[in-house]
Amino acid sequence: MSLLVVGTVAFDAIETPFGKTDKIVGGAASYIALAASYFHRNISLVSVVGDDFPKDFLNTLTSKGVDLAGLQVKEGEKSFFWSGRYHNDMNSRDTLDTQLNVLEAFDPVVPENYKEVDFLMLGNLMPLVQQKVLNQLTRRPKLIVLDTMNFWMDIAMDELMNTLAQIDVLTINDSEARQLSGEYSLVKAAQKILTMGPKVLVIKKGEHGALLFNKEEVFFAPALPLEDVFDPTGAGDSFAGGFIGYLAKTQDISFENMKRAIIFGSAMASFTVEKFGTERLINLSDKDVQERIQEFIDLVQFDISLV
Repeated sequence: MSLLVVGTVAFDAIETPFGKTDKIVGGAASYIALAASYFHRNISLVSVVGDDFPKDFLNTLTSKGVDLAGLQVKEGEKSFFWSGRYHNDMNSRDTLDTQLNVLEAFDPVVPENYKEVDFLMLGNLMPLVQQKVLNQLTRRPKLIVLDTMNFWMDIAMDELMNTLAQIDVLTINDSEARQLSGEYSLVKAAQKILTMGPKVLVIKKGEHGALLFNKEEVFFAPALPLEDVFDPTGAGDSFAGGFIGYLAKTQDISFENMKRAIIFGSAMASFTVEKFGTERLINLSDKDVQERIQEFIDLVQFDISLV
C-alpha cells in the first residue's frame, strides 16, 4: 500500500525554556514522513525546497524508504523558514519570523506514479495547494487525512471548507477545533465538524493526549508522561505520521484500528519532543519504537470489576 505525504520541508529556529537552536531542519512533511517510515516503507513525498536545503537530510529520507521524485528543488531560491519562541508552559508560542521563500509560489506537481496512491496525508499547507494535489490524483485514495491550523481558518476559510468536504480524517488541536466549529465543548465541536465532510476527527491535546471521534463513538488516548520536553515543534506532525503510517501498514481503516493508530501516533510524538527538531526521529531503532508503544499499552491497561 502506497502512502503520499504532502507538506513543508523547511528550516526552523526554535527557542524554548530549555534551549535555543540556530537554523535546523523542520517542516510538516519532514516529521510526517520520518514518523511514518517506522511502520511503512512505501512513502512518496510532494514538497518544495530551495537549493540551500541540506542534501544529507534528503539522503536520510531516501534511506528510510521515502521517494523524493515529487520534491521540487528551486535553484537560486531559499527554503521556507520559521522561527518561534515557546512560553514556559510549552503549549503556547510566539512566531518571531516567517519567510515563505519557495513556498510563496509553490505549485505542487504529483508524479504519474503517485497518482493512484492508497493513503494520502495532506500536511498543514494552504488549502488551495492541498486541493491542487487532490485534483491531480487519478483515483480517490483509500484514506485521505488532512492537517490544518487556525491561520488558514483566519484567512482562507472558504477554501478550507471546500477541502474539508473531500477528506476522510481531520487532525487539529483543541483550540483549532473550537475556532472551526464555534463551539467550546469539544464534544459539540466534533459533532459540528463531522458535518463538514470528515468522517473521523482527531483532536490533539498535546500533553493531555488525543481524542478520536466519529458520529457514533469517542475514544481517548493519554499522552505519555515525560521527564524532559525540549521542543514541541513537529509533535503534531509526528503524531499524524505515526497515525497514517500504522494505518497504511495494517491496511485497516476501521474505527477500531484507528484507536490503535492513535497510540502509535502518540508514541512518535512523544519521541519528537525529547530533542530539538527532527534529531530524535532520525536516530530511533525499531526496539526504541516497540518499547515506547509498550509503555503506552502499560499506561492504559488495567483490570476492573463492576459489581
